[in-house]
Amino acid sequence: MLPVLRQSAVTAAVLVFGVTTALAQTAGKAPRAVLELFTSQGCSSCPPADALVVELAKDPTLIALTLPVTYWDYLGWKDTLGKDSFAKRQKLYAKARGDGQVYTPQIVISGSSHAVGSEKAEIEKAVNQFAATGFAAKLALKEENGSLQINIAPTAAATDEAAGIWVLPTTHQATVPIIRGENQGKTLTYANVVRGMVRVGDWNGKEMTVTAPLSATQAPEADGYVVVIQADRPGKHGYMMPGAILAAAKGPATR
Repeated sequence: MLPVLRQSAVTAAVLVFGVTTALAQTAGKAPRAVLELFTSQGCSSCPPADALVVELAKDPTLIALTLPVTYWDYLGWKDTLGKDSFAKRQKLYAKARGDGQVYTPQIVISGSSHAVGSEKAEIEKAVNQFAATGFAAKLALKEENGSLQINIAPTAAATDEAAGIWVLPTTHQATVPIIRGENQGKTLTYANVVRGMVRVGDWNGKEMTVTAPLSATQAPEADGYVVVIQADRPGKHGYMMPGAILAAAKGPATR
């Protein structure tokens, strides 16, 4: 998978849900899908997709994320939010799917399928297809005593494939004036910009609780976070590729 910081101070144990006295907690109905928009400030066709994801992010049944890539930086404007690791993640998704499709704006739906990021009807169709089966687990998040507790409960769609538990610090909204390049003169707004990815544990398909340092949710300019469980798909040369997202939850809204 991506070269990311792996937290060493992570403990996992099988616990019973229902612990009280937390600073903040999220639980309840699982989202319909996770949307990852791969976009670039140097891509002239991306602004409509960026705007669409700002709207989709308002839907409480979706987790919509923005992952700016860097491979268009040579066009005259270096993406101020871009990360090489996001470009690599997008390419690994294409390898894992086997279709080789890497472009901007591209939305990946729950790690499984993709669509043009500005095509709302196609995105909704893919979301509905995924939602028909749903996630393999439900998450409940709790912040307490400097730690993040991630409670995992399998659903009827549970799987026994290897999976990682990831924390993604995010910026709720970022607005960037573009001075050069294909979008020169425009001011672009992005929703839920991912600032990093931290693997805090592994999931074995069973009910469990993982405890991670609250620092895993933090990154420069981040004001929120998302937790996802994502299947590991082995590549040809021993590296891991991102597979289907098996569960997801937003961090506490009171943060």
